[in-house]
Amino acid sequence: MKKLITGLCLLMQVVNLPAQTQYFVAPDGNDANNGGSDAPFQSIEKAQQEARKANGEITIYLREGTYRLSQPLIFTPADSRDGKQLTLRSYPGEQATLTGGVRLNLSWKPYKKGIMMAAVAPAMPIDMLLANGSIRHMARYPNFDSTAVRFNGTAADATSPKRVKKWKNPEGGYLHAMHLHDWGDFHYRITGKDKAGNLTLEGGWQNNRRSGLHEENRMVENIFEELDAPGEWYYDAPSSMLYYYPMPGEDLANVQFEVPRLKHLIELRGTEQQPVRHVTMKDLELTQTMRTFMDKYEPLLRSDWTVYRGGAVVFEGTEDCSLTGSYLHNLGGNAVFYSNYNRNSTVSGSHFTRIGASAVCFVGDTDAVRSPSFEYNESVPADKLDRIPGPKSNNYPAHCLVYDNLIHSIGLFEKQITGVELSMCQYITVSHNSIYDTPRAGINISEGTWGGHIIEYNDVFDTVKETGDHGSFNSWGRDRFWYSNRQVMDSLALAEPALPLLDVIAPITLRNNRFRCDRGWDIDLDDGSTNYHIYNNLCLNGGIKLREGFYRVVENNIMVNNSFHPHVWFKNSGDVFTRNIVMTPYRPILVAHWGIEIDYNIFADSIGYQDARKNKTDEHSIVCPVTFRNPAEGDYRVEDNSKAISQCGFKNFDMDGFGVVSPRLKAIAKTPDYPQPITQEGAAESDIISWQGLCIKNLETLGERSATGMDSERGVYVVSVDALGSPLRDFIQPNDVILSLGEAVVNNLEDLQKADQQIDWGASQKIVVFRTQKENTLMIPGNTIK
Repeated sequence: MKKLITGLCLLMQVVNLPAQTQYFVAPDGNDANNGGSDAPFQSIEKAQQEARKANGEITIYLREGTYRLSQPLIFTPADSRDGKQLTLRSYPGEQATLTGGVRLNLSWKPYKKGIMMAAVAPAMPIDMLLANGSIRHMARYPNFDSTAVRFNGTAADATSPKRVKKWKNPEGGYLHAMHLHDWGDFHYRITGKDKAGNLTLEGGWQNNRRSGLHEENRMVENIFEELDAPGEWYYDAPSSMLYYYPMPGEDLANVQFEVPRLKHLIELRGTEQQPVRHVTMKDLELTQTMRTFMDKYEPLLRSDWTVYRGGAVVFEGTEDCSLTGSYLHNLGGNAVFYSNYNRNSTVSGSHFTRIGASAVCFVGDTDAVRSPSFEYNESVPADKLDRIPGPKSNNYPAHCLVYDNLIHSIGLFEKQITGVELSMCQYITVSHNSIYDTPRAGINISEGTWGGHIIEYNDVFDTVKETGDHGSFNSWGRDRFWYSNRQVMDSLALAEPALPLLDVIAPITLRNNRFRCDRGWDIDLDDGSTNYHIYNNLCLNGGIKLREGFYRVVENNIMVNNSFHPHVWFKNSGDVFTRNIVMTPYRPILVAHWGIEIDYNIFADSIGYQDARKNKTDEHSIVCPVTFRNPAEGDYRVEDNSKAISQCGFKNFDMDGFGVVSPRLKAIAKTPDYPQPITQEGAAESDIISWQGLCIKNLETLGERSATGMDSERGVYVVSVDALGSPLRDFIQPNDVILSLGEAVVNNLEDLQKADQQIDWGASQKIVVFRTQKENTLMIPGNTIK
């Protein structure tokens, strides 16, 4: 009775809202009804049609249940009304689910070796299969391994002629492979094989750096002969027969199998001249779209990326439209995509997880770019460059907001992806998002066009898990000014110092974020990244990298157990690096010119300071013991009486404002591991050494025990990992404690060194580490260490 009274009260509140028209939709409704609360429509499209006839504020309430879409729900300018809102939302206290999946009615019968088979009728393409809401894996080689670094398992012999010859007909299978340098991935559809066991393929357009495939980091799927593990499936399209290897104890009679049939669930389709205005989608569950890696991809100018222009929710030609409070999961491609003209539109308060590609993308029109190029080695001759600043048209996203979103466990199928992608757009604010568990960057800016972005108060960590040479934040700036020929670039920069600002016409701001990358840099500004202001960021592991670019001001940041990484700077870069706390020596690469100012920084020990002075930087910088207030709880503010404040002007910044803010999302969002600060100067007494690209020491302080969760001072503590040079980077993480190597127990550095001398690295070896409050056994393949 109490529940009934509560429901009636909610209904009265909704119905009695002033000056508003409501329509109701329910899975058991009828489109012949009037759409009232007691006579709901069955289809959202019917409610949409009726709403177009009404005036004023409109709300379409979806009652609890699942809405299976046979085609995308499309909003057009016909759904807009001057200054009036159209809201599509779940009824308060209920959850409406919009899905692109269809249920399969299957009659299972045994095939062989524990495999079951069932006919699919009517016949349909099957690209992704879900069992009771969980994604199942196509028959694949190597088999799915949740602990593997890339693609949940890769093998050099995945496409070997010896293996391919065992496959009767691999047509329709897929090859997934990492880039030669782990710069993203490639995908191919298998079209057949020759008598020698060589595959014929189509695809490979998903990466804009065409350097070739990695010989070892590859896997194949949708191969019938590889159906040999629980949870795997294979669909024989010509016969419409589905084969499935059940999970242990799985009763197929009680399993609902579903297949996505749509690539998009909701589309807002307008233009600059006729935009879709004032449409809000609220409190929806959006799930089950098809994978899109074999669809048309387009290069994002000269960045390393190509992209599929679409997602579960597509905004194109919108003004003041939003997606808020929603749950997006089990999607095959991108989740939300802002394409071309969009203004003042928002995605907020939403939870993104188990996404096949990127979570949120903003991508403008290449026709709006002046003097565009589309591949790393392409460029427009300097004498033919359009020198008018900014874009040619308004056909790009601008003044949009990504706020208070929880984004994690993305890039299930594609690895050249990110939590938030910005390309050919302007004045996008990315604020208070928690982004983690990603194969590449958490936030990515593909080029400078057209700047003005604000990246603030985000919590970004556990990134670059499957790729390399990247950061939790990553950017490129291969804008029209940029040339891969260094001599050309140097001469242009000297002759026309304003040239780098033709595209990035407003500064890009990174402020008050918390970044942690254990397989790269915390902040990585790569080729050409220009016109950045980076301040008040807490970098927990990877430091800050600035590759060649112009006009970057980096100030008042904290780099825990790491430092500043300037790479191949131009002569007149105009760069500034000041009032930052660094804990290890700078790591310059081919830097002959040090910008406008590298000074007034705080070095945690004299080693880094002395190295800097050799390069004639940091005349007024200081060496100061860095004592953070409570690093074990994530508080890296320095004490108020620190010389960092009094002598260098460093200013503490808030340590409590990173990530999501809504209570619903804060309750489930993770936070990064907090490292125990360690300085290099104490190396003699603490015995910090380098081994196989790891910075390691004896576990010996209470702080280190607290940071790792160890209950005793035994083992070897991993301070940092060289994300580019360590052969163990795919296996060992910062904050690990090495407990054994091979069969030898490791209590200290001496034990580790003895064990290292005795084992054969040509064979597979076992390393036991303490991580996440438990012992973990890592198997290191033979010849990983030469």
